[in-house]
Amino acid sequence: MKSRRWVVATLAAVLTLWLGTPVFGHEPAAPGKKDRCPVCGMFVAPYPHWVAVIEFSDGSQAFFDGPKDLFRYLFEMPKYTRQKTKADVAHVYVTEFYTARLMDVAAVTFITGSDVLGPMGHELVPVAGEAHAQTFMKDHGGKRMISFEEMTPSDIPGRKR
Repeated sequence: MKSRRWVVATLAAVLTLWLGTPVFGHEPAAPGKKDRCPVCGMFVAPYPHWVAVIEFSDGSQAFFDGPKDLFRYLFEMPKYTRQKTKADVAHVYVTEFYTARLMDVAAVTFITGSDVLGPMGHELVPVAGEAHAQTFMKDHGGKRMISFEEMTPSDIPGRKR
């Protein structure tokens, strides 16, 4: 089962890189100058290589300054919004490290424990394809590869365990 997810994620990533557009869903709008991360309050637009997006079923979007805040939001939605629930989430996108393109979370692997820092320090780094993930870990000292489905609150950098 786990190898099947890797195959699907790898195929989606290869097709996304080859076609230049996301395989799942569509590419969401970019954050505006006034869009703030609902978790930390930082402006998101100054960090285009780290943008993460949740698209809700009503067409609205929430922008984040990195994947770790996106996951904090998803794991603790009632803390950050009373208007939305997990059932309202239609699509989730993160900016892939090597291409700097937004991709569906199913098309990437998140690397933990690397020397790459995001806008707020240690970050979950999204990388498309197992070969790129392995290369990233060798080049940047990553400790673990985690899929979107496998992510838990204790995997988020800076989180008390």
